[in-house]
Amino acid sequence: MVKFSRELQAQLIPEWKDAFVDYRQLKKHVKKIKLSLLRSSLPNSSSSDDHHNGGGGFSLFDPVRAFAARFSAPRNDHPPPIDEENLFEMVLVQSREDEVKEFLEKLEQELEKVNGFYTNKENEFCDRGEILSKQLQILVDLKQLLHEHRRRRRHQRSAPPSPAGGSVTSLLSSASSFSVEGEPESPAAGTEERDSLSDEVIATLERNGVSFLGSGKAKAKKAGKLRTATSLRIDIPPTTPARAISMVWEDLVNSSRKEGSVGGDYINRKKLQRAEKMIREAFVQLYRGLDLLTTYSSLNMEAFRKILKKFQKVSNQRRESATFLKKVKRSHFVSSDKVIKLADEVESIFTKHFAGDDRKRAMKFLRPQKPRESHTITFFVGLFTGSFVTLFVVYAILAHLCGIFSSSSSDEAGYMETVYPIFSMFALLSLHIFLYGCNIFAWRGTRINHNFIFEFSPNTALKHRDAFLISASLMTAVVSALVVHLLLRSAGVSQQHVDAIPGALLLVFTALLFCPFNIFYRSTRYCFLRVMRNIAFSPLYKVLMVDFFMADQLTSQIPLLRHMELTTCYFMAAGFKVHPYETCTRSHQYKILAYIISFLPYYWRAMQCVRRYIEEGYDNNHLANAGKYISAMVAAAAKLKYAVEPTPLWMVIVVITSTGATFYQLFWDFVKDWGLLDLSSKNLFLRDDLILKNKCVYFVSIGLNFVLRLAWIQSVMRLTMGQAEHRLMDFLLASLEIVRRGHWNFYRLENEHLNNVGKFRAVKTVPLPFSELASED
Repeated sequence: MVKFSRELQAQLIPEWKDAFVDYRQLKKHVKKIKLSLLRSSLPNSSSSDDHHNGGGGFSLFDPVRAFAARFSAPRNDHPPPIDEENLFEMVLVQSREDEVKEFLEKLEQELEKVNGFYTNKENEFCDRGEILSKQLQILVDLKQLLHEHRRRRRHQRSAPPSPAGGSVTSLLSSASSFSVEGEPESPAAGTEERDSLSDEVIATLERNGVSFLGSGKAKAKKAGKLRTATSLRIDIPPTTPARAISMVWEDLVNSSRKEGSVGGDYINRKKLQRAEKMIREAFVQLYRGLDLLTTYSSLNMEAFRKILKKFQKVSNQRRESATFLKKVKRSHFVSSDKVIKLADEVESIFTKHFAGDDRKRAMKFLRPQKPRESHTITFFVGLFTGSFVTLFVVYAILAHLCGIFSSSSSDEAGYMETVYPIFSMFALLSLHIFLYGCNIFAWRGTRINHNFIFEFSPNTALKHRDAFLISASLMTAVVSALVVHLLLRSAGVSQQHVDAIPGALLLVFTALLFCPFNIFYRSTRYCFLRVMRNIAFSPLYKVLMVDFFMADQLTSQIPLLRHMELTTCYFMAAGFKVHPYETCTRSHQYKILAYIISFLPYYWRAMQCVRRYIEEGYDNNHLANAGKYISAMVAAAAKLKYAVEPTPLWMVIVVITSTGATFYQLFWDFVKDWGLLDLSSKNLFLRDDLILKNKCVYFVSIGLNFVLRLAWIQSVMRLTMGQAEHRLMDFLLASLEIVRRGHWNFYRLENEHLNNVGKFRAVKTVPLPFSELASED
């Protein structure tokens, strides 16, 4: 049977961990009570035996019974009867057992902590629910208003033209600063329809809490313009370039208005659809927060019940335990039904407005079922891993028999030209995916909620077994192609046909990446492509955690990007019937492209920092982070130039720039990304909160990251090696950098998780589309 303390640790909400009952500390207090009673009863064991057991044995609870009987015995002055409600406070005051008193006081503190946290979260979610209800009502009213206005426009177009002529004004109301899509402005617009339309918008806004200054609509119209205390605006975040351009264009159009407008937004179908999507996601997050709060209440109630049961068993104070348990049941976090009622209300609202009155469909959004662990995936992981090991052994034997890696072999250069770039690219990618699987396994074991941090859906997010399966199947296919390539090469098949195997393998995996069918983790593939698009067009897209996390991964995969460049160039050059190796290694265009490929990951990451600097209140930390990547770009440029011109001057420049960039990166790794080296921490040179219990692991990780950051030293050593040895050394260094990045990933997310825990942030805060902005008269 699993102990409740372990069960509580497995089920509690990681981000709210500090707000839960400190069950382990309460258990320690119970153990102290047990030891104290044992010590106090030893000197009086004989009297206790005679009194309670008739000489039949020693009882651990005899002192407690005697103590309770002393207070419960009648006195000569006939005191008033003790109220059961005040019994708990009376025991705290009159108890002679320090450990019992300390336990009861600690229990009271834990109850106050749980009640306070629950009340704050309940008020927060209730306020959020009221705001969302208003937002939804505004959305519904505006959609209905837009529908009615379009219907009237269609009716007018089908009717005979009016004598006055002119078109209906596009300005809905100067009070709300909105205009309808597709309606051109005209000074000769129909006055009656404009007034009617303005009245409709004003009524819509007033129903949703937008108040107007003045003595009424008539007075405002007489003045020629309605003045408002607030101006309603649809705030759609510019998360994409198209949306940002659209918002800039609308601002330019609105600012050019002369009469009857104070600037604002257009009502159009796309904008309302985006607003509806934002409100729907906000309701989903609210429901999940309510569900977490319900779990919080039930787990804490069970924790109080369990610890009081243990206390009663040790101290035999049944009345005190029962009294406190009644107090817990009457407390706010147990007796309040606001959360349940609000959850039911959210269910009904979501079902009506976002699920077409289909409750089953609504619950798929609100409460998605967690996917079950599949043993089939484990089986295939083992199968592909065994196949990979077997095929790799076969390949090593065949390569040795054919003398491929022999320095005297004439086939070495040609083999390295075509085979090494493609297969090393796949090997590095597979290693990175494998380490990501190890990261997921470690995050899951330490209760780091990586899906919440990356904003992944729990239903479609990769599990560690999935990552291992992808890595094993990828390497099995690569090594199989290596074996086939080597067998055909040894059999004397045409060189042109043999060299097509690596290209065919690349085409197959590229087609699989873009495959539109729901096979082989389509949601993950599309998420990867979407993130890569956001990175490639930095800083045009809004930067999320997963975006800059992936961009950091790319800074460790520059060799892979170089291999992709060489492979693409090689097969394109071969297709145009030119010498591929000469074109792709010695041409001026290729060298320029090599510089660009080496700079791109750092440039993307620096642009993301600039975007975050602008969006997040001009935080200088983002500029300092951008400086880190700029220093890495300078160091990379120096190393590329030194590879072309290995002069002493350039070697000195490489050492200076690389040393400066390395220490810059190390400082950021340890202090900013990992949150370590805090001199004021209670854990020397670490931080106050640590997820791993063994502190030595952190110091070993610091040393390992420091050593692996110095791998660039090999580039200035100019070791004399053959082509095969040089390629293998490059592959080894690239693999070590990927290992360093996988090692870095765990502590980066650990620090991010602890930041969420410190802010009790367990659900995503979704920005709302409709906001009221103060305006001057």
